[in-house]
Amino acid sequence: MLAPVRVERRLAAIVAADVAGYSRLMHENEEATYAKVTALLADAVAPAIAEHGGRIVKNIGDGFLAEFPSAVEAVRTAVQFQTRIGELTIDDTEDRRIAFRVGVNIGDVIVEPHDIFGDVVNIAARLESIAEPGGICISSAAYDQIRDKVEVEFADLGEQNLKNIERPVRAYAVLQEGPNPPVQADRARPTVLPAPRLSIVVLPFMNLGGDTEQDYFVDGVTENLTTDLSRISGAFVIGRHTAFTYKNKVIDLKQIGRELNVRYLLEGSVQRGGNRLRVNVQLIDAETGAHLWAERFDKPVTDLFDTQDEIVARLANTLDAQLIAVEARRAERSLHPDAMDFYFRGVALWNKGITPESMAQARGFFERALALDPGNIGAMVGVGLVDASIGAIFLADDRAAHLAAAETTLTKALSLAPNHALAHMMLGIVQIFTNRATQGIAECERALVLDRNLANAHAAIGFAMNSLGRGAETEAHVNEALRLSPRDISVFRWLQMVGFAKVQLNADAEAVAWFRRSLEANRNYPITHFGLAAVLALLGSLDEARAAAKAGLALDPSFTIRRFRLGAASDNPTHLAGRERVYEGMRLAEVPEG
Repeated sequence: MLAPVRVERRLAAIVAADVAGYSRLMHENEEATYAKVTALLADAVAPAIAEHGGRIVKNIGDGFLAEFPSAVEAVRTAVQFQTRIGELTIDDTEDRRIAFRVGVNIGDVIVEPHDIFGDVVNIAARLESIAEPGGICISSAAYDQIRDKVEVEFADLGEQNLKNIERPVRAYAVLQEGPNPPVQADRARPTVLPAPRLSIVVLPFMNLGGDTEQDYFVDGVTENLTTDLSRISGAFVIGRHTAFTYKNKVIDLKQIGRELNVRYLLEGSVQRGGNRLRVNVQLIDAETGAHLWAERFDKPVTDLFDTQDEIVARLANTLDAQLIAVEARRAERSLHPDAMDFYFRGVALWNKGITPESMAQARGFFERALALDPGNIGAMVGVGLVDASIGAIFLADDRAAHLAAAETTLTKALSLAPNHALAHMMLGIVQIFTNRATQGIAECERALVLDRNLANAHAAIGFAMNSLGRGAETEAHVNEALRLSPRDISVFRWLQMVGFAKVQLNADAEAVAWFRRSLEANRNYPITHFGLAAVLALLGSLDEARAAAKAGLALDPSFTIRRFRLGAASDNPTHLAGRERVYEGMRLAEVPEG
């Protein structure tokens, strides 16, 4: 029997520190920021730590973790190096000034050769996150040790609910030299109310080109994106008038998160060079300052307003999925998940890709959300979304039952929330797939009035045009969907829609190109392989056609021409004639008749 591993523990005072606004400073000038922080660590921080008998345990990104034999020495160190950093940066412009936040705690820690662990360390890090730039925040445990022993004054911040810390921690902030200590104390007191889910502020984008004539364009991106993000179901978006109060100001992202009580911040920049435009954006966790997602758009400029609309639409579509994914990850860690936690996890699964397995899991989360909150409209729409997706995409024998169930659920949801854009779109898709294309188009158009960025609605209208025998109009609608969301998870389906529309038009060579583009986006969608097989066979390329059919059957061995025939969405003669061509091509490619 193995002897138990001995865990080394000791009493230690912990100092956790990081640079306020580090991501913004690095974004603006990486080399200068890195050099300045390195110099301050060497000239101010390291000497203070050494003088008071401490040691740096490890560097963490833009900050560090240090250990001391006593709380007195830890706080004296923090005061000393904060004062020295203030002196060294006094001549720097406000927007380039480096300022550290510091958290101090004392208690029993687990010790390893190159690291330390425990709640004591975690609390120090959380106290650092609520400190002011240039400030120091300490726990009551540390305060009890240093009271009357360190010549600084403190503001009592009261009990603080710190992230992932089970019990509230009483905290104190060091009052810096200067007038109005009560004002400092009030400023130091952080917001204790939890930020709402999906809460975000779009900070004014920076105009990096220096051309003031471009300011209207840059501000327009910020304003329109704020409006479009507010259309995301369940989102809480800070209004543009409040967001613009931060324009051209030195800002600390975590402080803004606390001031506005939001979970996320979006910041970005626009730079124009000649006839090209570059847009950089970053999604940031307001509590930690961590970057969650970043994207760059680099494209030629034709019409500025069209370009602005395209940028905003792409950002809104991508951010919708990104925010849902982040909230779903939060929900997975929740010890007591509520209805919204289950809702976010269901949507995140749907966003990852529509497969029978993911749809079954998503339905489970939506149904659990409804069990906790029967009035949760998002979860109700989610159940309809799952049924509509199964009925429209998978050629199951019970597809009609799924479509009927989806219509019932979505109709109920719209009776409770008449302006729910996604519910209108999904009801439209159900109608399109049940021989009511004209009604379906009207529902999708209604959805686009409510949310102009619903790329899937444009694609659905394109499919409806094919169902009405107007396949020549399908491509334009799909191209609009691709313009709004070129990296959408549904791109492969949109592309194969055009492929089938081209078959209706006897444009078989063009159909091949569209089917191949669809396969490049997703090789695991069986119907695209069968569509490609059919059109290759019609063109006389029988060996390639049979290989494509074989690839489709490997993904869906139960596929038959009979099942595909039962999936006809319309009785329009032109539409049915086009499908007859597909059936004939499939036979030539040796797809089972069924």
